[in-house]
Amino acid sequence: MNEYIGWIGSFFFAICAMPQAIQVFRTKKADDLSWLFLIFWLLGEIFTLTYLLIDDYSKGITHFPIYINYVFNLLILGYLLYAKKAYSKKRIKTVKVDKQIF
Repeated sequence: MNEYIGWIGSFFFAICAMPQAIQVFRTKKADDLSWLFLIFWLLGEIFTLTYLLIDDYSKGITHFPIYINYVFNLLILGYLLYAKKAYSKKRIKTVKVDKQIF
């Protein structure tokens, strides 16, 4: 029973970023995604997955639902990082100047 609960929880954690990824894919707009959020999310995923893999290896156990969750999140995050870089508009302020010829 506990294994099923783990799979269900991992499934929901794995897909929770999908609506955002789909929205960015459809609109090709990623300006509202915060770089700091994406970087912190990436670091959290990498460090936690590394911890889990090392800890599980040392204990001789596996947590496949959790591994799948982290790998799927890293794939979605990879796309969102790409989209943030590729789709963000460079905001250059332009000023219209009227020229007068003397």
